[in-house]
Order: sequence, then structure tokens, then C-alpha cells
Amino acid sequence: MNVESTDWPENLAAYRRTPEFDAASCPKGLLRAHSTKPGVWAKLHVLAGQLLFRDIETGRESLLRSGIHPLIFPQRLHEVEPREGVRFFVEFHAHDPEGK
Repeated sequence: MNVESTDWPENLAAYRRTPEFDAASCPKGLLRAHSTKPGVWAKLHVLAGQLLFRDIETGRESLLRSGIHPLIFPQRLHEVEPREGVRFFVEFHAHDPEGK
């Protein structure tokens, strides 16, 4: 299982994050193919356990644990599969024109 090694684009700023989820509270929408809005990048933060991430467009699967963050491109279809004991949240980023 591979995590895409592309670096995060410059001048991205976090602007929102989800609540913390576990296997039982993970929204159903994250379990099936979905994407971010135009211009919105996402970063998964695994706090405990493991989370399977699938990039639908490339066919890549990554088993995520703390410290591993796949690059989730704007409008690219992806989905997750929580594993027992997982705790995670999603952080959304967009370009910061001021470069802060």
C-alpha cells in the first residue's frame, strides 16, 4: 500500500476541520466515493488505530496511521474504511493568497 509522495502545494491554509470520528461515528458519506469542492485540499489526521484510504481515481490504497497524511486533491474521488480502534478527523485547506 502506497501513500502518494507528492508534496503539499505552497500557500495552503487550513480553514476548517471535522469533529473527531471513530469507526462507529464515521459519516456514511466518507465510506463511499466522494470528493472535496473545487480548490479544496484535504488532510486526514489519524489519532489512533488505522484507517484505510482509497484514491478512486488512481486506484491506490493506503493504510494510514498517526503521522501519515495522503494528499487529497480537489475534486478527486476517494473513500475511507475505518479499522477497529481508529480515531481521526479531516482538515480542509485552500490557497492563502497572502501566503500566511
